[in-house]
Amino acid sequence: MMATEVDETASSELKKRNEELEKQLRRSREREEHMQRQLLVVREQLRVAEEAEERLCTQLGDLEAEAVQQAREYHDRIVFLMDQLSRTNSIHNNTIN
Repeated sequence: MMATEVDETASSELKKRNEELEKQLRRSREREEHMQRQLLVVREQLRVAEEAEERLCTQLGDLEAEAVQQAREYHDRIVFLMDQLSRTNSIHNNTIN
C-alpha cells in the first residue's frame, strides 16, 4: 500500500468514526431535550397538585369550623329542649299535687 492509500484509509475511518460520534451526540442531545420536556411536565403537574392541596386544606379547615359550629348549635338546642322538658315536667307535677 502506498502512503496516500494509507492516508485515505485512515481518513475514511476517521470520517466514519466522526460521523458515528456525531450521531451519538445528536441522540444524546435528543434524549436530553426529551428529559427536559418531561421535567417541565412533571414540574407543572407538581405545581397543580400543590395548588389543589392548598385548596383542599382550606376547604377542610372551613368544613371543620362549620362542623364545630353545628355541634355547638346542636348542643345548645339539646340543652334548651332539656330545660323545656324539665319545666314542663315541673309544671305537670305541680298541677297534679
